[in-house]
Amino acid sequence: MSNKDNQVDRTLIRELADILNDTDLTEIELEQGSLRIRVSRQKEYVQAGGYHYAAPAGVPFAQAPAAPAAAAEAAPAAAAGPEVGSVPSPMVGTVYLAPAPGARAFIEVGQQVKEGETILIIEAMKTMNQIPAPRSGTIKRICVDNAQPVEYGEALVVIG
Repeated sequence: MSNKDNQVDRTLIRELADILNDTDLTEIELEQGSLRIRVSRQKEYVQAGGYHYAAPAGVPFAQAPAAPAAAAEAAPAAAAGPEVGSVPSPMVGTVYLAPAPGARAFIEVGQQVKEGETILIIEAMKTMNQIPAPRSGTIKRICVDNAQPVEYGEALVVIG
């Protein structure tokens, strides 16, 4: 092979990359004689709806999916809407229940909170956002786990 055969045609690679962008493909491959060029990219997928990583209380995370009849019975409860007193997430991000790793949590179930008191932090775009209690009351339930991704509107805690 000559030295010219060993050189990479950067213009060709750029043109292939442009084709990927223009056609919304994730991979393209070209083969001409002994020359073979493959250009690929990873596509980011955004999931519609909320993330649900936590298993229901008392159910192992690796448990097999529920039978269709059991799922149909659970559907009306989920369709009922948010629980009374729930505090929805004001943004998409990662929730932290304590101000620092290993530190004491901001809140615990049964704890009294005052309106405006920080109840947790949501990290969004490398910014730590303190989430205040929207009203005074007692923490009835914490709906999220530490370092869990949350969606806008997802229930964080229930204040009664």
